[in-house]
Amino acid sequence: MSDSQPASSADTPHPLSDRSGVTDAVRAQILATEHWSLLATRSTTWNEVFSRASMFITVLSAGVVALALVAQATAFGPNFLLFAVLVLPVVLLVGVATFLRLGDANTDDFGLVLGMNRLRHAYLELAPELEPYFVTGHHDDRAGIIQSYGLGYHAGLSRALSATPNLVAIIDAVVFGVLAALIALLLGSPDAAAVATGVIAALVAIIGLAVVVSRWRTRVWRGVRPHFPG
Repeated sequence: MSDSQPASSADTPHPLSDRSGVTDAVRAQILATEHWSLLATRSTTWNEVFSRASMFITVLSAGVVALALVAQATAFGPNFLLFAVLVLPVVLLVGVATFLRLGDANTDDFGLVLGMNRLRHAYLELAPELEPYFVTGHHDDRAGIIQSYGLGYHAGLSRALSATPNLVAIIDAVVFGVLAALIALLLGSPDAAAVATGVIAALVAIIGLAVVVSRWRTRVWRGVRPHFPG
């Protein structure tokens, strides 16, 4: 091979592979840009959560008002039952769709918190003396993520009941139970049997939605692959 033959492209170093000119200030700026991007995405996600929940409550309220007006006009007769059986499935559909979207939003938020924990870890690699000033987590394992959700975070019953997706799930279960009871009445079942049908249907719905939430949580935690465990 001649000495004048040019080197192949595989042997030529890429100009971006030389990082000798990248200072800590540039690295911090890149990390901060990504951090602000994640914060903006998280804000958008939570705005959608509030909008979806408000939309569902609006549809639910409108449905209840419509049922009250029809009940007053028909004296809870067969026409009321037929109207309710037509209206409540729409409310239930919006409620279930809201529940599913809120679950996806929680998963998205979890990923954003995970990403911000990794960025904070990078900040502390650049300036480890700042660690005492961080109240949020800087590890991407389970303990670090839970720390970022708040100092008082705990997976207790109060938090489970107050979570927005769970509240929507409870309302969905009640609507499903009422719908089942009304269908039973429309089919000629006695009042006691219709009430029992509604209660059973609501309990089945609660259990089903609780299983969905449990699978969500399990899938999310299984997807965590810590790069910087504590």
